[in-house]
Amino acid sequence: MDFGFSDEEASIQASVRRFGNEFLRPRERMIDEGDQIPRDVASEMGRIGILAMPVPEAYGGMGASAAQTELVAEEIGRADTSMATAVFFLLEAGWGYLLSKYGTEAARKEVLPPVTRGEHFLGIASTEPGGGSDIAGEQTLSWRDGDDFVLQGEKAFISGVIEARDWGGGHLTITRQRDGKGMNLLYVPTRTQGVTVGRFKNMGRMGISTGSLTYDEARVPARYLIGTEGRGLPMSLEGFTVARTFVAAACVGAAERALEIGKEYVKVRQVFGKPLGKYEGIQFELADLHAEIEAVKWQCRKAAWLVDQRLFSGKSSHDSEVDLAVAAVKLMAPELAFDTFKKVMMWHGASGYTKDVGLEMGLRGVTSYLVGAEGGLNVMRLIMARELLGKEFLPYR
Repeated sequence: MDFGFSDEEASIQASVRRFGNEFLRPRERMIDEGDQIPRDVASEMGRIGILAMPVPEAYGGMGASAAQTELVAEEIGRADTSMATAVFFLLEAGWGYLLSKYGTEAARKEVLPPVTRGEHFLGIASTEPGGGSDIAGEQTLSWRDGDDFVLQGEKAFISGVIEARDWGGGHLTITRQRDGKGMNLLYVPTRTQGVTVGRFKNMGRMGISTGSLTYDEARVPARYLIGTEGRGLPMSLEGFTVARTFVAAACVGAAERALEIGKEYVKVRQVFGKPLGKYEGIQFELADLHAEIEAVKWQCRKAAWLVDQRLFSGKSSHDSEVDLAVAAVKLMAPELAFDTFKKVMMWHGASGYTKDVGLEMGLRGVTSYLVGAEGGLNVMRLIMARELLGKEFLPYR
């Protein structure tokens, strides 16, 4: 058992930390107050090679492992605590991986190179107005019509709809086959005729757009089918497993940044004639938060290692140990990040409530992962219970 980094992992982490400190942090507030990912941020991430980094080199990626990608997700979450850049990063990584694994050769060559360069956007369109985490209950329909697939329905609360429309690109879209025989996963360019984009206003992560996608007999070529017809559900679940690993890592990075801010503050803030950090009430909370962050961070790294061993290796598209590990970190990391931001804000008192300190930005950002992005927390508990007790104990069977 070795907890050290390889030379390549250490180099990647150091490089991305420099990028975070020198490029992202100075833009953090601007990103938070924007309405989509700035093009210079996407271009720079593409230039240094971290967009869709698990994608093979043949399609513009670096063929990175899940463990390497997890380390980068931590650093992105640490650098931009609004989580907007982290959302952008993990979408390209998780769903770029899935397209490179199951997409047609024509789709890989067409879609992935501009995504890895930061020129086009790639996301996931699963959530619908009537629900999110119940992927098997999707109502958007697709059917084969000659050399095309046709889509009818609506997706809601989808990240990157404006980026995909303005830059180019699209979303892997989960649909139910009209004949009822399974589900399809299709890449749908947002500029496709019959696709309409709507915009929502979030309380946080404003720096990446969120909105709706409506399909009115939108037609895409058959080469955009991911995997085989009717088998879209297991591939979609695999994509979420991978993406959730990076979600958790980004939340850990954000929590570490919040605690760093807090540590510096309690060393210098004078209360009743001595530094705030000399009070046991603060020391104990600091110690607890550090211990919890370290524990969840290493759980994230183990989950990424398992993803490498089981999914990235091509051995399986479903693995009980992977599902259990990933659901656990997706359950724990967002709540821990939220709790860390909240407590550090309370250490700051009134100043913590201002935008000058910047903690509110992180609190708003990580909240998205509490309320359901990439899978609700109670859904993570259901996944864990399924793996711990067996499918026969699921309440919806």
